[in-house]
This record gives sequence, C-alpha cells and structure tokens, in this order.
Amino acid sequence: MKKIQCVSPVDGRVYAERDVATQDQIATAFAKASAAQHLWAEKSVAERGQYCTLAVDAMIAMTDRIAEELAWQMGRPISQGAGEVKGLEERARHMIAIAEASLEPYDPGFKEGFKRKISREPLGVVMTIAPWNFPFMTALNSVIPALLAGNAVVLKHASNTLLVAERIQDAFDQAGLPEGLFQNIVLDHGTTSELIASGNVDMVCFTGSVGGGKAMEQAAAGQFIPLGLELGGKDPAYVRADCNMAYTIENLADGAFFNSGQSCCSIERIYVHESVHDELVAGLAAAGQAYTLGNPLDTATNLGPMIKPAAADFVRQQVADAVAAGAKTHVDTSLFTLDKPGSAYMAPQVLTNVTHDMSVMTEESFGPVVGVIKVSSDEEAIALMNDSEFGLTAGIWTEDLAAAERIAPQLETGTVFMNRCDYLDPALAWTGVKNTGRGCSLSKMGFDALTRPKSFHFKTSTN
Repeated sequence: MKKIQCVSPVDGRVYAERDVATQDQIATAFAKASAAQHLWAEKSVAERGQYCTLAVDAMIAMTDRIAEELAWQMGRPISQGAGEVKGLEERARHMIAIAEASLEPYDPGFKEGFKRKISREPLGVVMTIAPWNFPFMTALNSVIPALLAGNAVVLKHASNTLLVAERIQDAFDQAGLPEGLFQNIVLDHGTTSELIASGNVDMVCFTGSVGGGKAMEQAAAGQFIPLGLELGGKDPAYVRADCNMAYTIENLADGAFFNSGQSCCSIERIYVHESVHDELVAGLAAAGQAYTLGNPLDTATNLGPMIKPAAADFVRQQVADAVAAGAKTHVDTSLFTLDKPGSAYMAPQVLTNVTHDMSVMTEESFGPVVGVIKVSSDEEAIALMNDSEFGLTAGIWTEDLAAAERIAPQLETGTVFMNRCDYLDPALAWTGVKNTGRGCSLSKMGFDALTRPKSFHFKTSTN
C-alpha cells in the first residue's frame, strides 16, 4: 500500500506517515459526501453556521497542540503557532457572520405580473487541495464558506502537514457535523488527478504552485467544473520618500522574513525612492541580522527552518547567482551557524544592486530573501512592480493617501495595500491576476465561486 510521509524540517525524521486512500475508500468517501450534501442543503444558513462555529471553537481549544505540531511538521516557531489559530478564527468567524446576507436570493426588482429571483445554489461536493505553509488558514478559506453555502467538502492536504487535516476533521467531528459532510482524505498526486477527472468532484479549490495549477486544469479538462486557483507570487513593495521609515522597516522585514518567507504574499522585492534607499536598506539588514534562527520548539526562536533542505538550497542558489552577477548582500549569514548548504535552516538576506535579469527578482523564492532596487519616481516604481508574471498583492508605503489612491489602480495585482503587507482581510476578496491564478475566496464575493445561480421566473397572471 502506498504511503505519504511528513518529513520534519526540524531534524529530517519522519514525523507522520499515512496510507494513501484506495479506490474503494475514495468511492465510499464521495458517495457519503454526495448523500450528506443533499440533506445539508436543506438546512438553513444559520444552522450551518452553528456547526461551523462549534468547529472553530474546537480548533481554538487545540491551540497548544496545533502550535507544537506545526513546529514539527513545517518549522513554524512554536511561539508563533497561536497566530495561525488566530488567523483561522478571524477568517472563519467573519465568513460565518456574513453568510446569511451573502447567500440571500437576489431580487431583480418589481415587475407587474411576475415573481422573480435568483437563488444561490450549492455546487455539490467541493474538493479543497491545501498547501503546507499556512495550513489551517488556507484550507479554511474554502472549507468554511463551502459548507456555509450548502456544499460537502473533501480535503486533501499537503504531505508536509498531514496532521492539519486530521485536526480539522477532529474539530468538525466534535461539532457534530453530519457524517460524510466533511472528510479528510490522503492522496498522492496521481490519484488526485484521477479523482478530479472522474466526474465525482463539482469544484476544486487549489492553493499551490503554477505547475500545480496547470495540473489541476489538465485533470479537470472536459469536466466543466469551476477551479479556484491561488498560485505563485512575487509580491512587491514601493517605499516612497514620505513614508514613516521606522514603521516601514519593521513591517517590511516582517513581511519578507516571517515564516521564513514562505508565504504566497510575502514581500520578495522592494522598490524604494533613491532619497531614502540607504536608510531603508540599513534598517532591513539590521532587522534581518537580529533574527534568532534555530529549533522551532525553542521559545526563543523566531525564525525556524524552511520546509525542506532542497527549498533552502534553491534560495541560497538564487542569492549566489545574484551575487555572481553583481548583487551585494547586507546580512552577515556567517553569524547564523545553522545556515549551511544542505540544511533547511536559512538566515535572512537583503540584496542590493539587483536587476530584473536575476532569478531572485523574477522567480518566486519562497524564502527569507528580499531584493531592493532604487527608483527615482512613482512611474518607475509602477513599471517595475508590474514587470512580473505574478500578481497577488502589492504594497505602497507612504503618508500620502492621495498618492496611494493614484498609484493603486495602475498596479496589476489582486490586492493593493497601503502601509501594510502579508495579510488577508476576510472582508475583502482574496484573488490574483496573471500567473497567480484565478478565482476568489473570502468576503461576500467568495460565496459566488462556491455557488451557482438559479433563476426563478414565475408569471403570476395569465389574463
């Protein structure tokens, strides 16, 4: 029997191992999901919300366990594990709170002799394929709204975070969710593709790489099912001369280095006005130098290992290639003794003298490195920010609201921030453009992707 292993980046040992579901188990799971969904759709949105609320409460009660398991599974410092739970709570509770109003039928207005409306019908069985880097939050971005909208959900989580799916299952079981309505299933890549192509899945919500997104589209070809695809990012920041510099440095450092830079919306490239360039670089370098890289189970650690040694070596090679082409490093990585080739532990790095001819400024790094380029105008910054195959978020750092409002519409991205980064506001649509994917999660608009419209056109008078 095939097995999936979670190899801990902490020490390279197998932390968890599970059997891949058999074809019979998959068939049984989807039969249960379909049967449960038909009954679930008959419940009111308020009733569905009560179950989801209880599940969120159950996950909050597991916070300490979750923090420790995240440290072992994907290297998140245990001191930061509670933040993942806080984030899932914020998103889930917001979506629960707005569900009834968001899912109300649309009234197109009065027309004499007719009764008309457009209802929002559930799709059926939604399959969520979740990543390891923010494993609870990214999964629940679609799981909670899909359930609220009347769908059943099957969750396939990343191999690196096998236990996350089990904790989510535990929470829904504790909430008393009807059997079969939410199920965690362990699959390999091949079985996942076969399942999507089988006709048993009514929608796929995928978060992962561009290559993974293409695989989803290929698997779903001919099925005529919607795909929500949140893919890669190379998110930029623009620092204007009028920014609050201390605040900007603090938050850009966090946006670039938190979670070892392993966030789809982490800051990977910065464009800064020439008049404040040196100050920003010095501040970022000092912030990076101050991190404590170490075992994530140690409460003093605020920077854990990357997900695996190969991922860290990829980023190290990007830095080495950039330096060979003329880039300059600003963090003394020799002071971080765990950072060495073949290790998952990698120190932060700030680069200058970089160009868009370098991989580190164009290809997703997904690590704790950021490149900084000097610009002389808003127009130059906008052009460089848009010079990317990706478009998830972009941040503008300024005290001039009017300037931000002028620049933001010109940026090719799903979200534009002012004076913040690396954050999802659940009241706003989470979406991207270009190779970052398609679709939308969170906010009122997130429910549109998880439902289908059905029109009711009744002629009430035949006279």
